[in-house]
Amino acid sequence: MDTGKLSSRRRFLCLTGGIAAGLAAIPSALRAAEQQDAGRDPVEDLMREHGVLRRLLLIYDETANQIRDNRELPLEIIEDSARITRSFVHDYHEKLEEEDIFPRLQKGANLSELLTVLNAQHAAGRRLTDSILRLSKRATVMPAEHKAERAEQKSPAAVEQIYGGTPLITHLLGKETREMKMTQEGIPHRKQSLLVALEQFSRMYRPHAAREDTVVFSAFHSVASPRECKDLAEKFAGRQRELWGKHGFETIVESVAAMEKKLGIYDLSKFTPEV
Repeated sequence: MDTGKLSSRRRFLCLTGGIAAGLAAIPSALRAAEQQDAGRDPVEDLMREHGVLRRLLLIYDETANQIRDNRELPLEIIEDSARITRSFVHDYHEKLEEEDIFPRLQKGANLSELLTVLNAQHAAGRRLTDSILRLSKRATVMPAEHKAERAEQKSPAAVEQIYGGTPLITHLLGKETREMKMTQEGIPHRKQSLLVALEQFSRMYRPHAAREDTVVFSAFHSVASPRECKDLAEKFAGRQRELWGKHGFETIVESVAAMEKKLGIYDLSKFTPEV
């Protein structure tokens, strides 16, 4: 027997066997992913997403405390958390509720009055998020001393010295100085408006999420068939992957956790009272 040929044949069988095993593993992995999606409950997914909402509310609470204490505002964290709220809560989570959960309950459960309120609160939440994003822009809450410096640098007296008292330039720069002064005086008002928006958002969404968890989602299985639940679970999972990749939910959680760490509220033990 030609041992060289035998050795070559063994190598070929090992190679092709490995390729076959790899190809077999691909559909197995796909089946595992499909089974995982199929085994998920769409309502459980929505309740899990409420956990993200509640962590965003904790961020809002902490930043509201900083406004009350007149501490330095972490505007980038407020803005980033509001952007996640808009994309994850309003544009994704609430859209699924409005398109796939509420209509089924509207037809099959006696929840019309509650669903009307929940839809109205979704709309109010989006308006509040728009306000929070607008008010958290750094330029709108610039420290007063910075605006005073800019006004001083461009005072009418300085313009007259540089430009020889050109009437138009002097007039325009004088107007700009007056506008800066008005903006500077309006800083406390803008902070107060931001505080009110943060407080209103938290105050509304805590009972909102609790009512959905205990009433709306509990009633959903009474009006949706197992097949509908399976289809919705696959739709929700596919939508998450489309928006944020394979590990979409985990990516959102990591982003929220990073903001918690910056604010110093990530350590769960800090919330334990001394009793």
